Amino acid sequence: MESLKFNNRALQQLPIDRDEQNYVRTVTGACFSRLQPTPVENPTLVAHSKSALSLLDIDPDKESIDSFVEYFSGNKVLPGSEPAAHCYCGHQFGYFSGQLGDGAAIYLGEVINGKGERWELQLKGAGKTPYSRTADGRKVLRSSIREFLCSEAMYNLGVPTTRAGSCITSDSRVVRDIFYSGNPIEERCTIVSRIAPTFIRFGSFEIFKTRDQQTARQGPSLGRQDIKQQLVEYCISTFFPEIYAKEIPLLEKTREFYREVVRSTAVLVSHWQTVGFCHGVLNTDNMSIMGLTIDYGPFGFMDHYDPDFICNGSDDGGRYKFSSQPEICGWNLRKLAEALDPVLPLSEGQLVIKEEYMRVYEREYITKMRSKLGLLQEMEGDLELVNTLLDTMHRTFADFTNTFRNLNLMLVPGVEGFEASKIACLNKILSQCSTIDELKKVSTPKMDPRQMELILQLMQQSPQFADERMISKVKSELDKINSHKDLGKMNQEQKQEEDSALWCAWLDKYSERLRMETGSDSTSINTARISVMNRNNPIMVLRNYVAQAAIEAAEKGDYTEVNKVLELLQQPYSQPADTVVTPEAATPHISNNYSERPPINALGICVT
Repeated sequence: MESLKFNNRALQQLPIDRDEQNYVRTVTGACFSRLQPTPVENPTLVAHSKSALSLLDIDPDKESIDSFVEYFSGNKVLPGSEPAAHCYCGHQFGYFSGQLGDGAAIYLGEVINGKGERWELQLKGAGKTPYSRTADGRKVLRSSIREFLCSEAMYNLGVPTTRAGSCITSDSRVVRDIFYSGNPIEERCTIVSRIAPTFIRFGSFEIFKTRDQQTARQGPSLGRQDIKQQLVEYCISTFFPEIYAKEIPLLEKTREFYREVVRSTAVLVSHWQTVGFCHGVLNTDNMSIMGLTIDYGPFGFMDHYDPDFICNGSDDGGRYKFSSQPEICGWNLRKLAEALDPVLPLSEGQLVIKEEYMRVYEREYITKMRSKLGLLQEMEGDLELVNTLLDTMHRTFADFTNTFRNLNLMLVPGVEGFEASKIACLNKILSQCSTIDELKKVSTPKMDPRQMELILQLMQQSPQFADERMISKVKSELDKINSHKDLGKMNQEQKQEEDSALWCAWLDKYSERLRMETGSDSTSINTARISVMNRNNPIMVLRNYVAQAAIEAAEKGDYTEVNKVLELLQQPYSQPADTVVTPEAATPHISNNYSERPPINALGICVT
């Protein structure tokens, strides 16, 4: 570790805060502020990812564990490292919040590995920075384990993401009110090392923003067009050198750079939608210029398919619900286009979005969905088949991940045993649909009827009260009220009959679509189809209850469950690609996460 080759280009080419004192303040005319991590007491390794650390040419098995923990907890600074915090702004839940910055993350520098690759190394939770505002710059064990596990889970699912090298906890404590109940507890300070080509984000360009009409806030470096141009040139030359090398004006280079950001963002969100991942906090300060998933705060993989799935308890208006992610990422790209003006005139940035964003997203989305369904050819009507599938999942409350995985049980028409396989597939999918009691529970309105009546009256009397967030919240509650009324008339037997009819209808359509692909050799087509499906439909994703089981063990000092989960998440497509999965071996039975679960171990597998 002492021989890591640091080349900290960001600090060499971008302005640094002249004030080197570490206190909370507005930082003007700078992209970074120098500081040192705050040491912790008795740092202890929870888990590490050999795969992620190999990007830095670090093999933890060949390092002194004590030395590794000291460096990656922030207690010691790696030779060549130049710790600093990055200044950025952001639109949070649609409103400009002014200066934000790395309030809990510390840039250590950029490592050039043996392949000549440049990787930025960060510590998250390593102490206060000038951007910590009212916080302490610390992260705790539960949130750090979630970020560590999800970063590595996403990478192994094939989703563009930052990486997590290590998770280290300590005997240092911070006070947190977990449930905002007025009953705070002490929790252990924990540090995650994060690795990416860069952590520069859309919000990095918003430090130059003019005064916002809604919030009256402005960027701390308003008017510094010289720094904005520096930042643009740094990003293009460092991360898109093939664009920078072209003998064209900066305007054209910036247009091509922005086009790449738009395309990579479209590809990213298509990945999210096809693995059932909900980010939860899609603010502009959480959007990478490299098209990576960054900043794992509230997040969630869907259990049952629900387009209105919300994984962030603070998002009561549903701005960042699952089905809205493509739209929100487009909105964030528009804010980046505004921030790049006039280096890239706004009209040109908007044209790039119009030309590229939805075109790339729709192409990537349907391509991935065809692979998940084992469709080897492109045919008209495939998107309708996918949409009907999702609607059927929603109406039956079927498990998203397991439903896709179980579709490989069905053989293509023409192969011996097709009809039996279709019945086996149907029965397996029906086992993944919720019961009527589970459905009623999740459909129960959160608002008291009297509260709803009062809100509706206020919205009528005071139009300013009926903003976009409140309208969305009320609509969601009204939908639940209507749904709950309908469900009240249904029993479990009726639901099972309805679920069976809906799935039989869709499987008939799916069978016909598969029939259109079969030629003279149905067996080889079936083998190829299942091979593709097994490479695109994971057996395992990081469900909330899986993470929680590992966290609860870790909080008692047992880190083996974290490492077991990590091992499983590193092989989510664990069936060999050329193996035909039988009904008995399709997936471990993972109970639906709706109400009370049977006992499970940390791998998410029922033990009863």
